[in-house]
Amino acid sequence: MTTAPQSQIALARFKDAFGGTPRLFRAPGRINIIGEHVDYAGGKVMPAAIDFACWVAAHPNGLDVLRVSSDLGQGELPLDQFIKQGDWRDYVAGVAFALRDAGHAVQGYDLAIASDVPMGAGVSSSAALEVAVGLALSGGAVTGKDLALIAQAAENNYVGMACGIMDQFASACGVEGHALMLDCATLAYQPIPLPATACFLIIDSGVKHQHTSGGYASRRADCEAAAHTLGVALLAEVTDLSALDQLSGNPLKRARHVLTEIARTQKAEAALKKADLTELGHLLNASHTSLSADMEVSTPEVDRLTALAQATEGVYGARMMGGGFGGSIIALVQPDRAATALETILEAYSVYLGQRPGAFVVRAAAGAGEVL
Repeated sequence: MTTAPQSQIALARFKDAFGGTPRLFRAPGRINIIGEHVDYAGGKVMPAAIDFACWVAAHPNGLDVLRVSSDLGQGELPLDQFIKQGDWRDYVAGVAFALRDAGHAVQGYDLAIASDVPMGAGVSSSAALEVAVGLALSGGAVTGKDLALIAQAAENNYVGMACGIMDQFASACGVEGHALMLDCATLAYQPIPLPATACFLIIDSGVKHQHTSGGYASRRADCEAAAHTLGVALLAEVTDLSALDQLSGNPLKRARHVLTEIARTQKAEAALKKADLTELGHLLNASHTSLSADMEVSTPEVDRLTALAQATEGVYGARMMGGGFGGSIIALVQPDRAATALETILEAYSVYLGQRPGAFVVRAAAGAGEVL
């Protein structure tokens, strides 16, 4: 992380690049406690917004262009047509065009962006960027579920990533100190208080994932093929596991993960309401086994890191987090043992990886909004 708060960096960057007095918007990254690869299948997931965020300082510029200064570089993005760049600029421009697609007027803006959400670590740096930019370009008028849907549309239709709604929804609608129990089919959600005894470690595997390379899309296609065979629009509509007897090959494995993960997420909600972290830890472990064996989105490095975490004293459970093919794991740990457990995991994994990976402790933070 940088030494100055990201809000100050965004404001200073705006002053240097554009001058004037901007408005400031913030959108957080997220963790997903459990419920992986079920959002696009219409299942329930349990994410939480975190205290790492993307900040956007913004002011209209009177032009038909977005002028952007960010951690990743500078650019001018035209608003008369979408021109795919194949990098971070597609996320910014894509939000502008998704806002227009949804019926919102979008004018030219100067944007200065700063973020401390780790990239490629499975904590949704892209969703934080999309949601923060959407807030800024709408002048703070588009919020909550509507903002999440527009950010998702930007990633689906302009970036070219067929993601579900969870990441953007958690960023837009997070509640401080709570996880969200989100039904991805209806977008109904309920904040679930997190016990004070719940502490989450995020540990980067050191393997950077790139979902648009095709692995994520192929898993989603397998799930859609399974749903088609079973005669449902979404796999979450299947309530009897015996229906899986109609499937074979990859569609069978993907569907089995989805249906058992949905069941685990429902059990996790009950465990949290009872503050039963031992049970929640068991569910995280089972989730990882399913993601590795049935969804096949883990890697040898991620499996090794997860096993190390699971075997460490003070850790209730651990699993890979995010779409897969790299990124981070999440470990549920006793707060008074968090520092020791983290160091134990990092020492062992560093020997295997050949370098010390990034790691941090997170808390559940508020969702996106303007900072006055």
